[in-house]
Amino acid sequence: MSENKKSTDTEDTEKDKLWGGRFTESTDAFVEAFTASINFDKRLYEHDIVASKAHAQMLHKVGILAKDEMQDILSGLDEIQQEIEAGTLEWSVQLEDIHMNIEARLTDKIGIAGKKLHTGRSRNDQVATDIRLWLRQQIDYISSEIVRLQQGLLQVAKREADTILPGFTHLQVAQPISFGHHMMAWYEMLKRDFERLQDCRKRVNIMPLGAAALAGTSYPIDRDYTAELLGFECASANSLDSVSDRDFAIEFVSAASLLMMHLSRFSEELVLWTSAQFNFINLPDRFCTGSSIMPQKKNPDVPELIRGKTGRVYGDLMSLLTLMKSQPLAYNKDNQEDKEPLFDTVDTLLGSLRAFADMIPHIETRKDSMRTAAMQGFSTATDLADYLVRKGMPFRDAHEVVGNAVAFGVKTGKDLSEMSLQELQAFSKMIGQDVFEVLTLEGSVAARDHLGGTSAAQVRKRVEEAYINLQNIQANDTL
Repeated sequence: MSENKKSTDTEDTEKDKLWGGRFTESTDAFVEAFTASINFDKRLYEHDIVASKAHAQMLHKVGILAKDEMQDILSGLDEIQQEIEAGTLEWSVQLEDIHMNIEARLTDKIGIAGKKLHTGRSRNDQVATDIRLWLRQQIDYISSEIVRLQQGLLQVAKREADTILPGFTHLQVAQPISFGHHMMAWYEMLKRDFERLQDCRKRVNIMPLGAAALAGTSYPIDRDYTAELLGFECASANSLDSVSDRDFAIEFVSAASLLMMHLSRFSEELVLWTSAQFNFINLPDRFCTGSSIMPQKKNPDVPELIRGKTGRVYGDLMSLLTLMKSQPLAYNKDNQEDKEPLFDTVDTLLGSLRAFADMIPHIETRKDSMRTAAMQGFSTATDLADYLVRKGMPFRDAHEVVGNAVAFGVKTGKDLSEMSLQELQAFSKMIGQDVFEVLTLEGSVAARDHLGGTSAAQVRKRVEEAYINLQNIQANDTL
């Protein structure tokens, strides 16, 4: 870079304000620190640089920047990125945010051309663009982790299609189900979570750059060209809306809250299942911790912590909703507060998904404990009622008959499958020797052989369909 390109004017230092011309006194030191965002928005550096490079290319295309000016800007931004990633760039609180830190450093490196980069844009549309670029990337990372967790669930579901455990309603034994079927329920929840994020991504992928402060710009910019360079689906249609709303971030955190709710429910079951009272599964030691005083303890800290972190994401959602609820158009300083809740949500969600995706494939089932539990609570009572209906009895009458049989079982301590034929026939003469085929756990599970049912055959079929779906997602570069 030639020396004659350096500015001969008073050089900007990190302490100089890029907007200071109108002011007659320096900003109070406390206010400076209080209003600065560089301590947290510096993580947007990569996207700020990418957007600035695209803006420079557009400015050259429309004749605002000379070719050598554009090339100096692009080279300077590359060097700044290298400095940031090497940890050698000194961030300045006096320069407030990521945008002004990078712009000041660029001007320091290349002179006047660095000052021209801000032509036709404002920090208002700049930050909105950076956040969208960053969030689009994070949605892709999160989606990849969802798919990895789904693959782990499919692995367990296929392996445990024949494993029987009690299904619960009201946390009371209801009917026997396949453990694989239970895992596929979580797969379906994550499938919807994935779809919500992909739908949200469409609204994230709209470019605000060129909206400038709030009204657009008088320069002959080409926003469609910039959008194409940055991979946006299109440029935003209204400059006021472009810089002032954060509904795309709220939508994302809302989808993230639903996803965390699902992970929290899953966590709750893992915590219950690993307890001595259930003893349904074992988690690998590397995902658990011990007690400082009780040497026998093995605590399921990962699912417990994810269950707790769910409330954190809910709080981020409420923060963003509250942040936006009373703002007039267009941009307000309030919007500086959008980043930390958004960053926190992404970090929490990615960490939670990674922990689950690493842990789930290694769940060990304790089949005997599950089976013993499924034998309790008269879990095949509905099967007996269905049996009587097939014999011609109205369902409500069958329901009463089975209820009487269950009452007898409670009194005598016998499960339905443990009663003699004579004892069962005391409640209905329609009951025959073939009743014992439907009172077994295997018979109950196998009988539900229809779309969405819990039979092992249906579980395996759904697993294969799910594998194909994930392969299509990856083949189509959805992630």
